[in-house]
Amino acid sequence: MNHLTLPTPLLDFQHPSIQALIAAKGWRAQPPYERIGAAYLYVRDAVAFGYNASDDLHASSVLADGIGQCNTKGTLLMALLRALGVPCRFHGFTINKALQRGAITGVAYRLAPQNIIHSWVEVWFDGRWVNLEGFILDRAYLTALQTRFATHAGPFCGFGAATPDLQNPAVDWCGLDTYIQRDGINHDFGVFDTPDDFYARHGVNLSGPKRWLFRNMVRRWMNRNVAAIRAGTT
Repeated sequence: MNHLTLPTPLLDFQHPSIQALIAAKGWRAQPPYERIGAAYLYVRDAVAFGYNASDDLHASSVLADGIGQCNTKGTLLMALLRALGVPCRFHGFTINKALQRGAITGVAYRLAPQNIIHSWVEVWFDGRWVNLEGFILDRAYLTALQTRFATHAGPFCGFGAATPDLQNPAVDWCGLDTYIQRDGINHDFGVFDTPDDFYARHGVNLSGPKRWLFRNMVRRWMNRNVAAIRAGTT
């Protein structure tokens, strides 16, 4: 398991900002269960759901952004876990873009690929691999969705969620798997030791002119829309 606790260019947990965060929180003094839970909760709620410039950002860049989606928040979570001595790995997928409808609208939705690169983090705990995906939507955003769709019953797909029960999704760390987008998965790329390995093989969601447009214009519209959903103003 030692190789699953090492830094990489993307999992740059030796960066001063990540080391300072861990020291300030005192996470290293906690038992493994609490260490995992503290890192998970921080990434879920202190890093708001939003869209970064690219999927393949360094963990320290995601921390500096203060926002993230499945792939970027996953990179930060992996970096924190490895910094805390917890073995973890990357599991890559694609999801149908219908899962993002509502969070992404208009031109941004039309530009999005039909099958969007997605991932979750697998952490070694209590002698087995535990899947962590429920960190993607911050609590404030998820609560806003639950309020907005308070009368919805049954499976829910949209606004960044794909779950059997929007009012009671499995998003809290209790030593078991957590999920919030799993029901939107339509292809499984398998497990990789690091996100670096995955992106080197499969790339990121956008390239060429679409990538430039997304980085410089479209994601700002998307993040304004997400912020409005979180605030309940749209």
